[in-house]
Amino acid sequence: MLLRLDNVDTYYGQIHILQGVSLKVGEGELVCLLGGNASGKSTTLKTIIGLVRPLRGAVELDGEDVTERSTSYRIAKGMAIVPENRRLFAPMTVQENLEMGAYLKNGGRKEDFERVFSLFPLLHERRKQLAGTLSGGEQQMVAMGRALMSHPKLLLMDEPSMGLAPILVERNFEIINEVHESGVAILVVEQNANVSLSIADRGYVLQTGRIVLSGSAKSLIQNDDLRKAYLGR
Repeated sequence: MLLRLDNVDTYYGQIHILQGVSLKVGEGELVCLLGGNASGKSTTLKTIIGLVRPLRGAVELDGEDVTERSTSYRIAKGMAIVPENRRLFAPMTVQENLEMGAYLKNGGRKEDFERVFSLFPLLHERRKQLAGTLSGGEQQMVAMGRALMSHPKLLLMDEPSMGLAPILVERNFEIINEVHESGVAILVVEQNANVSLSIADRGYVLQTGRIVLSGSAKSLIQNDDLRKAYLGR
């Protein structure tokens, strides 16, 4: 199993945020973690990448317990993240942002850039443009490209649809699916259940720090409680 959270309890001070959260992502899988505001989605991601440590439970990456390991160790082991709101280096060019994604690989090889530019042809045209001057959709492309420059085994995506027009959301998830089909395992953390489940293999639903539903994407789409809460029907 590429990623496993085993009965994780995470606190912020005295506040119990994640309560017995267990989930897994296998090699090559696309899994979505669904939940509304204050459900614990962001804390789950921070626990996975090592920004916060669980009080109880374990985080395993590629068969290794990394619960006490640093974020940099986890990234070196094959994890990459596309953070919420992109978090680009605004004063730097598109090219320089992509190079930052490959800092563990000496700034990236020619074929790494070619792969990113094949997914995002517009970025080749804009490679000398300052990242802070791009539109929201273009910045999302840079954030995804930057993460892919490290050749991750596991790609974490935090709210990839946030702030994007519907047509851009659709294109964004088409690209996420293309990356998935190339063999990269992906965990998508989202509120947009409809678009996430349309491309996912499996999913989990998080409410107030607990996993309340899990299963195949098909079974979750057909779940009446989920349909009412997230799909508006």
